[in-house]
Amino acid sequence: MPLVWGPWSAKQFRLDRMTLGELVKAYFTYYAIQIYLLLAAVAASLAVSWAESAVPPLLAALLMVVLYPLVEYGVHRYILHSRLLYRSPYTAKLWKRIHYDHHQNPHDLSVLFGALYTTLPTIAAVTLPVGGLVAGRAGAAAAFAAGCVIFCFYEFVHCVEHLPFKPRSRWLREVKRRHLAHHFHNEQGNYGITSSLWDHVFRTFYDRPSDWPRSPTAFNLGYAGEDRERYPWVAQMSAADEEFAEARRRRARA
Repeated sequence: MPLVWGPWSAKQFRLDRMTLGELVKAYFTYYAIQIYLLLAAVAASLAVSWAESAVPPLLAALLMVVLYPLVEYGVHRYILHSRLLYRSPYTAKLWKRIHYDHHQNPHDLSVLFGALYTTLPTIAAVTLPVGGLVAGRAGAAAAFAAGCVIFCFYEFVHCVEHLPFKPRSRWLREVKRRHLAHHFHNEQGNYGITSSLWDHVFRTFYDRPSDWPRSPTAFNLGYAGEDRERYPWVAQMSAADEEFAEARRRRARA
């Protein structure tokens, strides 16, 4: 179990039963969000301290904004939706936590948020080398700070996409609709959470469910049948797919 405090220490949060105000409170009291923001503040302070000029570190941070949609798309499509992770007993638990559980229970906030032991190394691996190339250690610190803030933005957008709430922003309404189609219609498209740019580039974009056929693996990500029997480690840690389906039906009736 992850370390939690505050409201998270004794409560389960379900996005399909929350208001926007309740989400905001849950979001800012979640330990991982607090850690990202703290690390961003520390890294930004280091960038200011180390910088000889403001422009290069700012360029490094801006570059992270530009690169982020591609990183988001690539990680989601080629890592989170990869079937390789559940085929090893050493990575099955990791895959279950970082994505399988989210597709099984899309509105459970505790498995919607990324796990720090995977998100922070990924942020560091992307931001530190790029920022360092642009502006040395000040650029690396600025890029890392930007990466943490951008990821916080991503997490909040992802939360809102699963909230029973109609955003005023047209952009947010559109990404929400497409992301829900990814979960409930066909998971083999619409990998972008905050941007559809790279879905267009790689031809995995669909605007409406009627544009693509319904996928039978939207909830189990292909972990079923022969694969489930051959690679049983995730199944041994999970309730049966039928139990998840019944739980979804009960929630729909509630």
